[in-house]
Amino acid sequence: LPSENRYREVSSISICGDFQAQRMKLRYKEDGKTLYANTINGSGLAIDRIIAIILEQYQTESGYIEIPEVLIPYFGKIKQITNK
Repeated sequence: LPSENRYREVSSISICGDFQAQRMKLRYKEDGKTLYANTINGSGLAIDRIIAIILEQYQTESGYIEIPEVLIPYFGKIKQITNK
């Protein structure tokens, strides 16, 4: 975020090894041996951070928020958020 003069994480992925698999009892067999699977955990987008970025980057001098062109179809064709 420019206002914070730093980059923010908006998505993440973690390798969990077999920790989650042990709790789920998620196993597989390989060469006759039963093993726990390895898992990963991930988030697509941190919605609150994405909204903060849009608000900061698309706010006009008058305080309105211009909806980015690619998002207009998801806003019911609303192009601007006002305080009215």
